[in-house]
Amino acid sequence: MRQLSRGGKFLLGMFAAATLSASAFAQSWPNSTVTIVVPWPPGGPSDIAARPIAKRLTEDLKQPFVIDNRGGGGGNIGSAAVARAPADGNTLLITSSAPIVINPSLYKKMPFDPSKDLVPITNLLRVPLVLVAHPSVPANNLKELMAYIKAQKGQFSYASAGSGTPQHMTGELFRSVTKLEMTHVPYKGSAPAISDLLGGHVPVMFDSMIAIMPHIKSGKVKVIAVSSDKRSPLLPDVPTFAESGLPAVVSYAWYGFFAPHGTPKAIVEKINVETQKIMKQPEFQKILADTGSDYVGDTPENFAKFVKEESVKWSKVVKESGATVD
Repeated sequence: MRQLSRGGKFLLGMFAAATLSASAFAQSWPNSTVTIVVPWPPGGPSDIAARPIAKRLTEDLKQPFVIDNRGGGGGNIGSAAVARAPADGNTLLITSSAPIVINPSLYKKMPFDPSKDLVPITNLLRVPLVLVAHPSVPANNLKELMAYIKAQKGQFSYASAGSGTPQHMTGELFRSVTKLEMTHVPYKGSAPAISDLLGGHVPVMFDSMIAIMPHIKSGKVKVIAVSSDKRSPLLPDVPTFAESGLPAVVSYAWYGFFAPHGTPKAIVEKINVETQKIMKQPEFQKILADTGSDYVGDTPENFAKFVKEESVKWSKVVKESGATVD
């Protein structure tokens, strides 16, 4: 058997020491408060996903995991703060897909590069979007709504959770496919957009099923169509856009867990394992059921591949729609 040289033994020893050091670091993590930044206001879909995760991580890992809502900039402000944070596992990100796979194509200037500055940990939720209308809108299905929008001759608006969000881009996809004239009204999250919709200040909005479902159940809004490729079990009587004559309008909002680039792999894997344990617990399973999401927890590697595929998909949608944000 070939003997290692003295230099080879030294390098092997250094590698082993580094591996043991990283493993020990992961075992001791967390040893202080961990901040989970949600780059959206409280009450939105990302927040709904983040809070039970933070609660259980606090209980399971015996250190505080606190939510820091930093809305603004289509999710860019809070996400950039995490991208610039020390890569020690003490600052993490739970966000919708917007600042990760849509904004890089939509914004002319980005304060960070999601593909280089953040590390995917795991997907948390994947939910269809719904097109809902204020009760005063004289339409009960997509055909009637499209006719009504056309009759407004450009004087029609739709709301979303913010520029670059899946809600916004699904609206742009709808507008592009139908050739209807609609003005986008962005908000700083789902919660304020829903508030204005309920108040009749905007006629319709595209939103993820997570945040809007209570208002659909209460009858405060009309639900027109869902963006999934098949009907949602939560809204079995509501047709998809495809069933309503628009097969090109298929869209999902997803919400994921990320860490700053350079975070030790052992810590990323530990967060992944602990989070997937939580996702299998009854509390989070109820959130999956309530939002119409399948279980989407995955390895960091598979989630990174999914994120890359989503970036390609939404880049194409942004380009075809002509949407842009200065």
